[in-house]
Amino acid sequence: MRGVRRWSVVLALACFGNALPLQANQLKVGISGSAPFVIKNGDQLSGISLNIWRRVAEDNNLSYELLEQPSPKAGIEAVDDGEIDVLVGPISITSRRLAMPGIDFTQPYYLGKSGVLLPMRPPSILSRVQVFFGWAVISSVLVLISVLLVVGSLIWLAERNRNSEQFPRDWLPGISSGMWFALVTLTTVGYGDKAPITRTGRGITGAWMVISLIAVSSLTASLASAFTLFLSGATESGISAPAQLNGRRVAVVEGTSGMELAQRGDMRIVSATNLRSAVQLLVNQKADALIFDRPAIRYHLKNNPDLALRLAPFSLSEETYGFVIKPGSPLRTPMDVSILKLQRQGKVAAIANRLLD
Repeated sequence: MRGVRRWSVVLALACFGNALPLQANQLKVGISGSAPFVIKNGDQLSGISLNIWRRVAEDNNLSYELLEQPSPKAGIEAVDDGEIDVLVGPISITSRRLAMPGIDFTQPYYLGKSGVLLPMRPPSILSRVQVFFGWAVISSVLVLISVLLVVGSLIWLAERNRNSEQFPRDWLPGISSGMWFALVTLTTVGYGDKAPITRTGRGITGAWMVISLIAVSSLTASLASAFTLFLSGATESGISAPAQLNGRRVAVVEGTSGMELAQRGDMRIVSATNLRSAVQLLVNQKADALIFDRPAIRYHLKNNPDLALRLAPFSLSEETYGFVIKPGSPLRTPMDVSILKLQRQGKVAAIANRLLD
């Protein structure tokens, strides 16, 4: 029994010793990344990643000091060298980083996407006029002509025998008169130069009057959109799919996963030190596109609405963000548990929505 008690005391002391660093030692926590994940306002630091880390640290009674890192790559190297204990920020969990023997990742705390930022073409007379030849306008006009042809033909067939003065018996002038009548009825001008006199013709006309309300609404929406683009002169970049980025000049931030995506896609890399300088490369036409975290791009556009830039409707990949730690770190399990609790309680989504929406 004494032997059993002795080993129980030894095990208890061992467990206490392993848990002690989480409570007593002050952790060195590196931070790196762009807004909205890491936001610096004077001496105040906030953002999605930092707010989540603070919840995790509070949940585990962790004492820490924040140490800014020049880039995610430099922060990962600092964890690898033992200079910091944890790296906090939008650090993508990639296969290349997972293969590094000196670092490990926690449970992913955020699922994001890599976005593409594109420039808007400067307005020109040609670009302004081209909006009227877009498929939305052309399809609306074609549908309208087809409907007028059908209605005009039906009116002509109903009226040609008893009302040949207004709707001639010959098919070409007769259908032309029918289409003219249908167009006048559609626009509610009502010249009165032509009118059906048969019951069938009046029945067709009544149905057409009701249907024309829907037709006018559809056509008006297409033309209004075209006129808006014509007056603003705003047109999107010619890049509409990921494959069109191949061989293009693409701005990326050094040390981010965007560099890996650009390399895999055979793009001509134009590197920058941070998101703001990468955006400037795009504005100065030194790059054709920019690859970066989609939430960060959204946040930047939200705070800089005057930029002639637009987020592409497609993304290049889905990315999971995690905190970087050393392999075998005693922080791993308690941090994973806290992250999962925050996600299931909806607190991670609430933190992100407050900054992105």
